[in-house]
Amino acid sequence: MIELLSSSTLLTAVVALLFGLLVGSFLNVVIHRVPKMMERAWRRECLEMEGKTAPEEPPFNLLKPRSACPGCKAPITALQNIPVLSYVFLRGKCASCKRPIGMRYPLVEILTGVLSALIAWKYGFSWSTGAAIILTWFLIALAFIDIDTQLLPDSMTLPLLWMGLLVALVLPAATGARLPVDLQSAVIGAIAGYLSLWLIFQLFRLLTGKEGMGYGDFKLLAALVAWLGWQMLLPLVIGAAGVGAVVGIVAIVLGQRAKGVPMAFGPYLAASGWLMLYTGPELVGSYLSLYGPR
Repeated sequence: MIELLSSSTLLTAVVALLFGLLVGSFLNVVIHRVPKMMERAWRRECLEMEGKTAPEEPPFNLLKPRSACPGCKAPITALQNIPVLSYVFLRGKCASCKRPIGMRYPLVEILTGVLSALIAWKYGFSWSTGAAIILTWFLIALAFIDIDTQLLPDSMTLPLLWMGLLVALVLPAATGARLPVDLQSAVIGAIAGYLSLWLIFQLFRLLTGKEGMGYGDFKLLAALVAWLGWQMLLPLVIGAAGVGAVVGIVAIVLGQRAKGVPMAFGPYLAASGWLMLYTGPELVGSYLSLYGPR
């Protein structure tokens, strides 16, 4: 099977697509449950600080309890949990109470599958491709969590940072792929990524008296540049800021958000990070070529 995947980029992409769809179903669970798990942990910590004993609660994590309809609480069976197909067959409604199921669920599954397939199609069957796909999964989950809650959990950003450094340490230098970068570039990138947004945060607070972003953004950028190398820091930040500014302006013009309302920056960092992963050097090279040969 390994030899077959190694010899066929198309087959590798198809396998990545199918596996990505399955992982996308799990990412929906992560996106929904991780913020709730954080809230439960915060409540326990607050009670402990007050000298109170937290009440016993039923297990709530990524595996328990079993997924169920939020309306009628009917358990979701395996046949009702097939990525995308179940949503189509159920016509976007709960099989028991006919409550509408949000389009978010199949969209996350499709996005995860398609982005995984694109990585596999471009770089073929290799350890670097596997690492890039894992990075992609993390970015999808973090982006949607930030959209929903304006939180970027340490339980995800910090492991992503250490994984980026580990990939640079363990895997040999890639040929034609984006990963891994050399260890020095990864370490410098992690430091520079965190400090760059931290300095912008401090300057903005000094000038306005307000906090312009959260510490989760610093950690996410540090993780991204640990994976991609310090060379991608400036293009990544410019891309994220540019897309964020355009989306924010359009939303204000269309009346979908008011001026001064905080906007999650994590999704734009995640999107820019994935683009730099997929085609960053080509984009930078095309931009520099506008100024002629060097």
